[in-house]
Amino acid sequence: MATLYTQQGRNVFRTWVLMTFFLAIVVAVGYVLSLYYNDTTILYIALGFSIVTNIGAYWFSDKVAIRSVGAYPTDENQYRELHRIVENLAITAGLPKPRVYIIDDPQPNAFATGRNKEHAVIAVTTGLLGMMERSELEGVIAHELSHVGNRDILVMTIAVVLVGFISVLANIALRISYWGGNDRERNSNIVIVIAAVLAMLLAPIAAQLIQLAISRKREFLADASGALLTRYPEGLENALKKIGSYAAPMQRASTTTAHLFISNPFGSHPAGQWIQKLFSTHPPIEERIAALEGMDV
Repeated sequence: MATLYTQQGRNVFRTWVLMTFFLAIVVAVGYVLSLYYNDTTILYIALGFSIVTNIGAYWFSDKVAIRSVGAYPTDENQYRELHRIVENLAITAGLPKPRVYIIDDPQPNAFATGRNKEHAVIAVTTGLLGMMERSELEGVIAHELSHVGNRDILVMTIAVVLVGFISVLANIALRISYWGGNDRERNSNIVIVIAAVLAMLLAPIAAQLIQLAISRKREFLADASGALLTRYPEGLENALKKIGSYAAPMQRASTTTAHLFISNPFGSHPAGQWIQKLFSTHPPIEERIAALEGMDV
């Protein structure tokens, strides 16, 4: 029977496998394009630009995420119970207490961000505070603290940057091809030409699918770690049921920050279950609840 520990081990392994494919896509796209244009500097520029953007994302991603959703620091006196829950669970997890932010939105949701545990932020919506019982709120906060403790936020930030970089790289290459240029500078080998076209067209799609898969794996892992932290998985189970019953999207939902939240900020999807599972940044609520119910604490 699967336990919290085996589930964590499997998800960590699968996530790093996916991240390896991510890096392979960056190198492969740059390499193929450098062959196509007979210019090895393209590969070096691609790698250099990805390093620079990764460094920038490491330092400023939390500020961008907070501002993009309209979150603001909480008044500790006004939200005393929330601060107490965050502090107690952080102590139990062996983590510094994160900064606590509020989002004025009726949808029950929450997310964590920050480059490391010393600079972590947990943001919750007013809808979450108004809908959850204490044990359910503890389950949600434990889930977000697990993201901090597992260093999920940093990994997800790198994934987002790589997706954006691959998309930009493919878009630039397509524009250069469209506007022409000196055909003599291009490689006429049919295999390389086909590979270049496929790289430009399919790389952004492949990168996006990998990002979504990484997000889903991380949610399962954070659910398991959060249940272990509270020793009461029913709290998170009940919270997920309430969150899943709310269909309206967040007022400032965005694809750039959707993967950070505990649940999809766009609400329920009209598409079929298979399409929803493939393209959503989160696994179905029912699967997450079933995974929690099947684990031993």
